[in-house]
Amino acid sequence: MSESTSAMSVMSSGLPEVPEWRRMMNRVLGHRGLLLGSTILGAIVLLALFAPWLAPHDPFAQNISQRMIPPVWHDKGTWDHIFGTDKLGRDYLSRLLYGARISLSIGLLAALISGLIGTTLGVLAGYFGGRVDAVISYIITTRLALPVLLVALAMASLVGGGSVETVVVLLGLLLWDRFAVVARSTTQQLRDAEFIASAKVIGASTSYILIRELLPNILSALIVVMTLEMAHAILLEATLSFLGLGVQAPMPSWGLMISEGKAYMFFKPWVIAIPGITLMVLVLAINLVGDGLRDMNAPEGRN
Repeated sequence: MSESTSAMSVMSSGLPEVPEWRRMMNRVLGHRGLLLGSTILGAIVLLALFAPWLAPHDPFAQNISQRMIPPVWHDKGTWDHIFGTDKLGRDYLSRLLYGARISLSIGLLAALISGLIGTTLGVLAGYFGGRVDAVISYIITTRLALPVLLVALAMASLVGGGSVETVVVLLGLLLWDRFAVVARSTTQQLRDAEFIASAKVIGASTSYILIRELLPNILSALIVVMTLEMAHAILLEATLSFLGLGVQAPMPSWGLMISEGKAYMFFKPWVIAIPGITLMVLVLAINLVGDGLRDMNAPEGRN
């Protein structure tokens, strides 16, 4: 039965038609993965935003006499340091809260930079086709042939610095390929659509068509890619920091915290378990949100 026929049947039966926003809300509330991921991600974002007020101690303050205090659930733990302290006596909970700021900031900014680059290339390739598409497709293929982690390690070694800004720019320049592929394919599907043809008939400029007509119609697919690339960027930052090529001490990066605790992993396993589990939960939450958004944009009834 077509949508028009179903709508007529609803009207003839005297039942009010369900608004689109209410149907979307019902789909969101019925998607357990999206709800779980959004709840966890929202909680981590709030903890990061209010870290200066929630952190019980200065995350940079060192106290050698308080070094390697175990978490509160251990026999020698104390409520003054709920998650214990590291090898320099810095409070682990405070560093986790401030580390969430670094991970979320790097993930979001890197995804925005890569999204801007990849979307621009993909839209131009998909809309113009021909030689433009051939050149950009060759660039995308070249980028896909390069392993991201190895290129990131090489570039981080060459650039050096280890600041948050350097890591953001580095990851932003490496993670644009998925945006380009998705933007190119969706643009190719829409470039011959009626609303694009109508805009051309009334004399709209190419920039107007691309920005005002085409981009809003592919934005939902790009948002899904952005969530996945944000999680990817967070993992890459943690990897670079673990290897000493990312965020440098004394910044409370979760990857750096794991690196600093690896020497004690067999005697004090909580020093790497706590930041490792926190990192896993954050990436899992972002992936659940991305998967849920993908399902929201899929046809009704998708499993």
